[in-house]
Amino acid sequence: MIKSIWIAGGCFWGIQKYFDSIIGVNHTVVGYSQGNVINPSYEQVCTQTTNHTETVQIDYDDRFVSLISILEHLYQIIDPFSLNKQGDDVGSQYRSGIYYVDHDDEFIIKDFLLKKQNQTPKKIMIEVERLRNFNIAEEYHQKYLDKNPNSYCHVDLSLSKKEFR
Repeated sequence: MIKSIWIAGGCFWGIQKYFDSIIGVNHTVVGYSQGNVINPSYEQVCTQTTNHTETVQIDYDDRFVSLISILEHLYQIIDPFSLNKQGDDVGSQYRSGIYYVDHDDEFIIKDFLLKKQNQTPKKIMIEVERLRNFNIAEEYHQKYLDKNPNSYCHVDLSLSKKEFR
């Protein structure tokens, strides 16, 4: 069955590029979520006044990739202990989060993060919330690293070769 999850972990360019290479991920789109402005521009989001975070919608086929696998991938490509910062990207729009619409996913996500938290004394800074106000980003942001392969990316894209089942 095709399901969707929305994730944030710094600049959305690298997150999208990474997940596009995962078997079972059918489609991704970058946008802004969790904010208080309808259809904000990138420039507005960068002011840190809209409360949006750069977010990637991931549509996946759960026959080939599980939500747990997607969460494992996210956990390995971001710094889960960092607040409002990933790599060189700093600001509330770069905070880490997992956003859901399916209530059952909330329990899976929270259980996953609880198990991870129990393995470390450091506080995990990934927010978990019901998806709110997702707005698709401007076209030039979509598949940005495919169009601009030498651009900055905080994600180690080679890690996508490692599969979690």
